[in-house]
Amino acid sequence: MLEGRGIAIDRAGHRTWLKWHRGHRFAGDISFTGARIVEGMELGASVEVDLMRFAGDGFAVLHDETLDAATTGTGMVRSASEAYLRGLHLRDPFGAPSEHKVMMLADLGHLLAQVGRDPRAGLQLDLKENSDVIRDADIAAFAAAISPVADSVILSGGDSLAVERLSHAVPDMAIGYDPCHDGAIERLMETRDFVGFVAGALRAVPRAQMIYLDRRLVLFADQAGYDLIGEFQGAGRLVDAYTINSAVPSALPGVKRLLELKADQITTDDPVGLERLLIEDQA
Repeated sequence: MLEGRGIAIDRAGHRTWLKWHRGHRFAGDISFTGARIVEGMELGASVEVDLMRFAGDGFAVLHDETLDAATTGTGMVRSASEAYLRGLHLRDPFGAPSEHKVMMLADLGHLLAQVGRDPRAGLQLDLKENSDVIRDADIAAFAAAISPVADSVILSGGDSLAVERLSHAVPDMAIGYDPCHDGAIERLMETRDFVGFVAGALRAVPRAQMIYLDRRLVLFADQAGYDLIGEFQGAGRLVDAYTINSAVPSALPGVKRLLELKADQITTDDPVGLERLLIEDQA
């Protein structure tokens, strides 16, 4: 294992990456900093960032709909101009302003073009918007930013139409799909129609290479005797199980079961801490 790189945990002949959620390598990292993203690309890590539409054309590298908690700004991201966003700083986990600026997707694309990327590295662009708010101008801006670095990224999202629209503008880019939104988890826990869930996800985004599954749903299905990870992998897809927020002993049984189920990735806010926890458990 290579500490914190997300590569790799080998169990029973299967390799599982620990993905850097929101660009976190360590517990307490500030989300979406260019320095950590570059570090991840150089180390060969799997890294995730989120995309939100703003008032101009394109997307900002942010997770929340509002600016107040994560940045020095206020109000809705969707109402903010590019000039306003570029004047903001990211906050640390304690709420204090940091030296790190909010990035636009164009900034991220430029960063990826400059970095010496390890060929094992990959950056997940997790789209937090539905198709009905994405304009043609946003798609054009996305294509301009990402086309030059399409081989470095995978686009994901919970809205299948949004993923398809953006991906058609950058045909060389890998795509993934998260079918766990809009009440899907609650419905599936009630109906237990796991077969229908898998079939529906495969129909929604047929070209998806990676399926992103809430770990709670994976473990619920496992207890019910159904291997969601295995079914998607049997259909030729990779599977990411998300999110392990803290590398604490109470998280270990679930993580170990995800490894036994042969998840291809496990998303976590503390890759280094989780790796150490797993090493200590093996000792």
